[in-house]
Amino acid sequence: MTSMDLDGWTRVKDRLRAEVGDDVYASWFARMELDGSEGDTVKLSVPTRFLKSWIQSHYAERVLACWQAEQPNFSRIELTVRSAVIRTLPPRMKPVETPAPHREMREVKSNGGDLRNSVGPISAVHEALGGSPLDPRLTFETFVVGRSNTLAHAAAKQVAQAHRGDMVMFNPLYVHAGVGLGKTHLLQSLAWAGNAAAERKVLYLTAEKFMYGFVAALRAQTALAFKEALRTIDVLVIDDLQFLQGRSTQAEFCHTLNALIDAGRQVVIAADRPPSDLESLDERVRSRLAGGLVVEMGSLGEELRLEILKCRAAAARQHHPGFDVPLPVLEFIAKSVTHNGRDLEGALNRLLAHSKLTGQPVTLEMAEREVRDLIRPQEPKRVKIEDIQRVVARQYNVSRADLLSSRRTANVVRPRQVAMYLAKTLTLRSLPEIGRRFGGRDHTTVLHAVRKIENLVSTDSALAEEIELLKRQLQE
Repeated sequence: MTSMDLDGWTRVKDRLRAEVGDDVYASWFARMELDGSEGDTVKLSVPTRFLKSWIQSHYAERVLACWQAEQPNFSRIELTVRSAVIRTLPPRMKPVETPAPHREMREVKSNGGDLRNSVGPISAVHEALGGSPLDPRLTFETFVVGRSNTLAHAAAKQVAQAHRGDMVMFNPLYVHAGVGLGKTHLLQSLAWAGNAAAERKVLYLTAEKFMYGFVAALRAQTALAFKEALRTIDVLVIDDLQFLQGRSTQAEFCHTLNALIDAGRQVVIAADRPPSDLESLDERVRSRLAGGLVVEMGSLGEELRLEILKCRAAAARQHHPGFDVPLPVLEFIAKSVTHNGRDLEGALNRLLAHSKLTGQPVTLEMAEREVRDLIRPQEPKRVKIEDIQRVVARQYNVSRADLLSSRRTANVVRPRQVAMYLAKTLTLRSLPEIGRRFGGRDHTTVLHAVRKIENLVSTDSALAEEIELLKRQLQE
């Protein structure tokens, strides 16, 4: 390595820092080193595969331009990942500081790849930007389509198959469903398919990993770089949004969401409830989420449950050739285990374990014995406040707008109190949330309405019958 290379490298770093700013430089270039040059190629190295990938994808042309400004004969950058062993350092280069014990090296799995990085805030940021791990079993090929998830599946597949530069149709695409109904499977399928095309950058993150990365970036004073990195993603996929907590994290998520959508990038989100029911999120975020395509994945019907079981049994047979589940057993499980897809998989795993450990064939009698604790009583329908307002308004011949208004006439006050009472008894919503959903009223107003109706029901049999009728309508 010549002294000209070293002098040029110093000037290139200064030029790069001036162009991208101190925060971005500290995040992505502080640990990039010059390894020498050969002909028209300048050789650089970084300590992790993630840094190599990120710099090649986002800054390769800028780094080359900075070199060409100093030495025009260079026309190519060669970027490698240097090994963790201590190398002989060229003269005039500062020795690498020996890592402190608490910063020992560790291996991080991310999206099927390895990231070698030191433990600490910077590592946490890189890990988050590498994405949450993807399960190789969760692909479109293994996703069973039925009546309850057809629209969500079609929308996710269209997003996965889109090309860079195509007009974004559904933004954001928001999928919601209860536990174990296939949200994560669908989102990971999208991420696998999108990344396989290698045309666009698809990043799959759980809400927890997003929070983890953002908080780590704040601690490492690299928040600007973290934000910039997120906003260069072509398709950002966020799972379990209901777990997103913290005012600053939510604000950053909102800014990222707006920046990506405004730039024509795709955002896909999954949660266990619709945007309007995410009480912990800021109203602006809920409004932006509701402005895209909101799709509910419904409960698994018996026919779909049977198809899922057949698919899972066939997959298990590939690894365990002697495992055979007769159709009557699959039909029994599909009919009896109704809660969610995870219970179905759990039931099959029990049959497999019993068959492998005892050597006995799977029979209907054995299945009934093994899965009896997974057979749950039928859960009542999940009631929404909007449904309550609609049914009550129809029963009392008023409009939903009347229930939310400030009108105090008798023909509106009583229905409003009944609706608030039903919201408290049929949903898990808090008093403040119910008040907010009834025109922004205080929680004390809701409490007064609930107590008023409770007292009247004990003495007014006609009102009690009306409320029982409303409950039956809402739970059908």
